[in-house]
Amino acid sequence: MNSLRLKALLGAGCFSLALIGTTIGSAHAGGLERGGYDIDLLFDPAQVTGEVTGTYVMPQRDLKNVKDTDPSDGPLNLIPGFSDSARDTESYWIPSVGIKAGMGPVDCLVDYGQPIGASSSPGRNWAGANSNVETQVKSEAVGGTCSYKMDLGKGQFRFIGGVFHENVSGFKEQLVAPIPGAGIGRLDLEGDGWGWRAGVAYEIPEIALRASLVYNSQVKIDSLDGTLDLTQVPGGLNPNNPFLGKVTNVSGSSAVPEFLELKLQSGIAPGWLAFGSIKWVNWSELQSIPFCPTGTASCTTTSPLKLTSLDLLYRDGWTVSGGVGHKFNEQWSGAALVTWDRGTSTGLSAQTDTWTLGGGVSYTPTKNVELRVGGAIGVLTSGSIHTAVSSQDGQTYDNGYTADFGNDLVTALSTSFKVKW
Repeated sequence: MNSLRLKALLGAGCFSLALIGTTIGSAHAGGLERGGYDIDLLFDPAQVTGEVTGTYVMPQRDLKNVKDTDPSDGPLNLIPGFSDSARDTESYWIPSVGIKAGMGPVDCLVDYGQPIGASSSPGRNWAGANSNVETQVKSEAVGGTCSYKMDLGKGQFRFIGGVFHENVSGFKEQLVAPIPGAGIGRLDLEGDGWGWRAGVAYEIPEIALRASLVYNSQVKIDSLDGTLDLTQVPGGLNPNNPFLGKVTNVSGSSAVPEFLELKLQSGIAPGWLAFGSIKWVNWSELQSIPFCPTGTASCTTTSPLKLTSLDLLYRDGWTVSGGVGHKFNEQWSGAALVTWDRGTSTGLSAQTDTWTLGGGVSYTPTKNVELRVGGAIGVLTSGSIHTAVSSQDGQTYDNGYTADFGNDLVTALSTSFKVKW
């Protein structure tokens, strides 16, 4: 069968099948990843395309056999009313919006997304409350990416480049002292920074072939500023600590990690598409993030002025996915994929390996409108929380508790609406 016939059977809608897989496959990746940075809309063949996507992720990670290892507050598991189990995760939304325009060999995309985040609210009545009562992290990124394409062999080669601005904010609450109705300390933070991306791609539209390699730089947040609120902790508990009972302005620095992603897709038979991706994220650069009173000359993990820290001790993340798509007719297409995400935890969190099976359908009632709906179900593999050694400073870190967890469930639903002109 000649290539023109294969192109007709695959059709433009089949290019969207890999996008279903991208959205669902990265729904619950390691580290702080949420929506990531997706620029696939840049490759849409229409001259102008707009798309809105929403994904709802429902992880169900449960901690059990929790034991408080910090003797200064109890231990909590021996105090009546503190449970030795807790739900460590919360459900969350991942929205994204993009609009792409092309003119000749140049295509440009403007997009909004929420690349990273975290959501956990186990409450104050569990034995690990001295580490986490509630944690919420949110990011918002707006970027612009363009590509220039030229003929090469049977297809087209693209140069890709862009910049984006990202704002990160959030808070963490933990039980500083087991005082009924009080004793909670809260850290609020916010910062922002700029990043850039560069990549290349090669396409042969007649057989729906595309290979892309894209690098995203880190986003350095040199001023991650906020407050440490200890007003619920009376100063009389420790007269030598001048920060108890008050709100203190604090500062630190961090970064949203760099990543490199390879994506492949190709028509393999009339109406059939195979696709896959490999992604590396430098999560290991996030170890212990210290915070000192604003104005401190040098805030390090060993600084005597360190008031608190966010101890993550991540390792690098790897995400591998592969799947197939099929075009049933001019209006309906479907796709299925399997994703493996290597856990980023080295012991301080419950982020172990995740296996996900996803699928979705694409409905194109007219050549200008497309609706995609997808879902996924996966397994969060078992493990335990314990002390860990930082790859950055060689120190041993302790969350203040130990815990076990079994194989848990994660599910996700995704939908998107695309309009082409």
